Amino acid sequence: MTTSNPTGEHYELALERDGHTVTGIVTQVAAGIRALAVDGVALTETFGADETPPSACGITLVPWPNRVAGGRWSLDGHEQQLDLTEAAKGNASHGLLRCTAYQVVEREPHAVTLGATVYPQHGWPFQLDTTVRHELVADGMVVTHAITNVGVGRAPFAVGSHPFFRVGDHDPATLRVTLAAATRYEVDESSIPVGTSPVVGTPYDLSHGPLLGDLDLDTGYRDVEPGDDGVRTTTFTAPDGSATELWQDPSFEYVQVFTPRNFPRDGVKGLAVAAEPMTAPANALASGEGLRWLDEGETWTGSWGVRYRAAGTTAS
Repeated sequence: MTTSNPTGEHYELALERDGHTVTGIVTQVAAGIRALAVDGVALTETFGADETPPSACGITLVPWPNRVAGGRWSLDGHEQQLDLTEAAKGNASHGLLRCTAYQVVEREPHAVTLGATVYPQHGWPFQLDTTVRHELVADGMVVTHAITNVGVGRAPFAVGSHPFFRVGDHDPATLRVTLAAATRYEVDESSIPVGTSPVVGTPYDLSHGPLLGDLDLDTGYRDVEPGDDGVRTTTFTAPDGSATELWQDPSFEYVQVFTPRNFPRDGVKGLAVAAEPMTAPANALASGEGLRWLDEGETWTGSWGVRYRAAGTTAS
């Protein structure tokens, strides 16, 4: 009998801490989050073990998040042409490891570190070693990325992830999304940024916590106001006051909010919401915005995470 296993091995994680039970599942392919729950409350959308991640659910995006227009960018005056992986819009999408099987670097009951190499290929003359560590904590999960330039010469990169969020069994349409971002990216028909505009007083303003069911977004945000600790947050609050929160350390300055209405859940397609932490916006390889460069042998690290707040508790 042949079975389908398109996301490779699945690493089940568990933690008992501070009176909470936290569980998660991480996939080998694309180092993705397939499940995350605190005390039985699901914080992320999931998919079947025999399915590919719908709408890139949970996957790691490296060495760039989002899109590169036409797959074209310039390196020292020489045009580079990446393979086009978003045929409908003619773009190179979501980096070069979305179909790669990562290898286990370190394994613990509550955490797994997975590694994969980005090798030189069409439009990408660099070699990067990458790791992703998914670690359960008492209120959710911490995700830490590390990138090392193991090739010749300076190498550019950006990193992102594509989690879809839930607050348990609450209807996504009833959630309120709060994001203190001042600026959004205007995009063309291929979802490539063509400019920016302020969000105050527009349907793209999420600072006041609009209902998710009223939104239709595939929108990149910048100028996200950090807290006193430098962390940026996107919060999804249910009618009973419970909430799931995405947090991003200072290296993740951008976030993409995506509200498809065709996400498959229990055999029915409906509304879902992704909030994608990113170190650079769409088309960063071409525009240079947010792009980081590593010297030979240099390593970068950055983190983001997911946390749960039960009804009747206050934000941390």
